[in-house]
Amino acid sequence: MFFNKDTELSLLNIKRFQGFLFEKYHYDFRDYALSSFKRRIEHVLTFFKANNLEELINRMDSQSDLAEKVVKEITVNTTEMFRDPSFWRKLRDEVLPQFKDTPSIRIWHAACSSGEEVYSMCILLKEMGLLEKSKIFATDINSEVITTAKTGIYPARSLEVARSNFDRFGSKNRLEHYYKLSFDSLFIKYDEQLIKNVNFKNHNLASEESFSKFDIILCRNVMIYFNFDLQDRVMNTLSNSLYRGGYLAVGSKETIAWCNAARDFNPLSIEEKIYKKLV
Repeated sequence: MFFNKDTELSLLNIKRFQGFLFEKYHYDFRDYALSSFKRRIEHVLTFFKANNLEELINRMDSQSDLAEKVVKEITVNTTEMFRDPSFWRKLRDEVLPQFKDTPSIRIWHAACSSGEEVYSMCILLKEMGLLEKSKIFATDINSEVITTAKTGIYPARSLEVARSNFDRFGSKNRLEHYYKLSFDSLFIKYDEQLIKNVNFKNHNLASEESFSKFDIILCRNVMIYFNFDLQDRVMNTLSNSLYRGGYLAVGSKETIAWCNAARDFNPLSIEEKIYKKLV
């Protein structure tokens, strides 16, 4: 008999699990929003066929590779090429043209997951003639999704959504221009030249500070999983990582309005959640 979703997960057990992940493997989920974290734990217990958290902790304690797999399932986020096409149009029409005459553009994709957002940005930069002078950092807490992002290989079944988003974005090219079918057409592989200026690395937004300065930061659909205190800390990190006049983009269901660092920004687009740093 495996985990039953009708079984109550106690706060004490969840806190113990978070403490175990932090102390043994240095993954810090202690300030994640409890309701969403609890849902992820229920999924993890079912996915790994564990009866309870105690059993899962014991298995992770003796199987170091299991921790990485568990973290991947906890942090899994829905992502896709050119997600929210109107957001990408706003970048194309109002944000990126401001960098046409600058010597370089520094961009950070924070919590990039499996990398579709990174490839979307690189395609956009290429179409605008800005890719060559771009320096992009793409980070995530989980090394397995970073590996996927580096390969640029995704299931072919993702193409229907990707093409729809790309068409709605309004490119002058077809998406097929940027990938090839592989492995008996079961997968697609994006052109590796798109990411020649991308540095993929591990970084934990929940516990690590700023590591550089950027012109544009995308941190989309991530902070909804954090509690208020962690959102505030992460916003400080993002603000400290932006040059004056730089741009921050968050997810469509997120806001920075109540964070202390909000005073550092003016909204460029309330609809697309793009903010410009003032100081």
